[in-house]
Amino acid sequence: MYERKLALNHDILMRVEKPARYIGGEVNAVMKDLSGVSIRFAFCFPDVYEIGMSHLGMQILYEMFNSMEDVWCERVFSPWTDLDAIMRREHIPLFALESQDPVKSFDFLGITIQYEMCYTNILQVLDLAQIPLHARERGEDCPIVIGGGPCTYNPEPLADFFDLFYIGEGETRYHDLFTLYQECRGNHLGRTEFLRRAARLPGIYAPQFYDVTYHEDGTIERFFPVEEGIPPVIQKELVTDMAEACYPTKPVVPFIKVTQDRATLEIQRGCIRGCRFCQAGQLYRPVRERPVELLKKYAMEILKNTGHEEISLSSLSSSDYSALPELVDFLLEECSRRHINISLPSLRIDAFSLDVMSKVQDVKKSSLTFAPEAGSQRLRNVINKGLTEESILKGAALAFEGGWTRVKLYFMLGLPTETPEDIREIAILSNKIAALYFDMIPKEKRGGNRVQIVASTSFFVPKPFTPFQWSPQCTREEFLDKAYLTRTAVSEQLNQKSIKYNWHEADASVMEGVLARGDRRLCQVIRKVYEKGSFYDAWGEYYHNDRWLEAMEECGLSVAFYTHRQRPLDEILPWDFIDCGVTKAFLIREWEKAQREEVSENCSQKCQGCGAARFDCGICFS
Repeated sequence: MYERKLALNHDILMRVEKPARYIGGEVNAVMKDLSGVSIRFAFCFPDVYEIGMSHLGMQILYEMFNSMEDVWCERVFSPWTDLDAIMRREHIPLFALESQDPVKSFDFLGITIQYEMCYTNILQVLDLAQIPLHARERGEDCPIVIGGGPCTYNPEPLADFFDLFYIGEGETRYHDLFTLYQECRGNHLGRTEFLRRAARLPGIYAPQFYDVTYHEDGTIERFFPVEEGIPPVIQKELVTDMAEACYPTKPVVPFIKVTQDRATLEIQRGCIRGCRFCQAGQLYRPVRERPVELLKKYAMEILKNTGHEEISLSSLSSSDYSALPELVDFLLEECSRRHINISLPSLRIDAFSLDVMSKVQDVKKSSLTFAPEAGSQRLRNVINKGLTEESILKGAALAFEGGWTRVKLYFMLGLPTETPEDIREIAILSNKIAALYFDMIPKEKRGGNRVQIVASTSFFVPKPFTPFQWSPQCTREEFLDKAYLTRTAVSEQLNQKSIKYNWHEADASVMEGVLARGDRRLCQVIRKVYEKGSFYDAWGEYYHNDRWLEAMEECGLSVAFYTHRQRPLDEILPWDFIDCGVTKAFLIREWEKAQREEVSENCSQKCQGCGAARFDCGICFS
């Protein structure tokens, strides 16, 4: 077993907010004997420990890598601001939790990229690890830096900082990549030759072997590989058999409370619904389910191996899992005997769901959540939400009958074709739900409870590989005007005292839009922002919009170019070299149907010919 020594001494640990973020040694953490290991993989989540340890994807790959006899995967997170300052001042290199060894001594540094506003944290990680920020400046003594996760479906704003990107689901191709690495190392072929050969593997993108030219107006003229044999198009990797896919039945159990402090059961991947704003709904097509008997087995093993007191079902739309009643009945019986709570997110609010939730322990302490996304039926048709006002009110009525008095409603402002009337409908719908409570529940049965409708709005950010990828995004001022109109409309409602309205920050939403649809010229912007002192941009208290605007200006780039203009359908987009499984022709059809306010049937009702059937699995195959 590996003998480890803490990278931080007692004095330093006593000076930081939560020392348990950095010491490792948690239940189910994997330790290996280095004499039997030929590849060391540092797996980084570029955010604070509590966020990263809540991410299922990290736990899945941690389990998969460590199941390989000659691979040792360890975890790395962004140090919080207090430790960051100490590490810089005292020149302490970033280290992995399990061994406490410096990250720079590893063979690979894998970084999962979940959210655009974490991009500066990636530079923080590289900087603290004493790895050159620019990939071309790295020598043979540096690990191969590889990125994965949903943001790699447009990797271009980060292209300068990564040696490789893995496009798609991580379970399928890493064994081939590790084998290639061992062969190249055994033959003393060096870093560049390994990257060149890795670029030929399916699903692997090596930015240094591609170049891009631009028109005078700033749009892309051409994107192309610079060497023979490098593929011009990268197709995503996909798990075709969920029954055979790796799943962590002994996940690491943190010493401290994390954001999702519970056992997690991924029941399926993908979504049948086809909401036109939703990137995940396109990227993870087709829908693939895990067998229910396997899920029952996983659930019992995970609870036994972790001691968690709550288990949660994970999917984009749990209500669409075909064996949900059977699975829920099993969990209710087993968990009630063990005094374990069940969390059932992503459920449609219908009679079945409410019946289940009424049986789940402690559920009355929380509110019920609806996500209409838009206030008016017209706009819900535009975004293909598949939710009518009748179904929303019916769900609310069932909830009130079941004893719930707090309802959360999630909406987006700035959706394509949105009008002031659509915005006012947010307040009107909230008022109708509050009025429904007063109509249904007699005064003597309210028990002193007052219904509370919490309406929250986020600002729409167009994302790659969605039908709205060509859409303009609102300016900061337009977003704030829309939020003001919503707040005013709420204040005009008869039941305004029962409605609470919240809205998100506009500045960060606009910059998220820049990064989401940006090209590789933004690499210089991200670097400048980091050099101005920014990281943890995903945390509102640490986000400095002025630094981003200054950096954009210094680099001669325009926020409006990346966010506020309508893109023509024939424009070459920065991510067009990636094949996500959904064809551009399908996305164009959906974009045009949105303009006509037409609804598309979901995958279980009628195939829309999106292109995902080529994978010959999941709902397409069945």
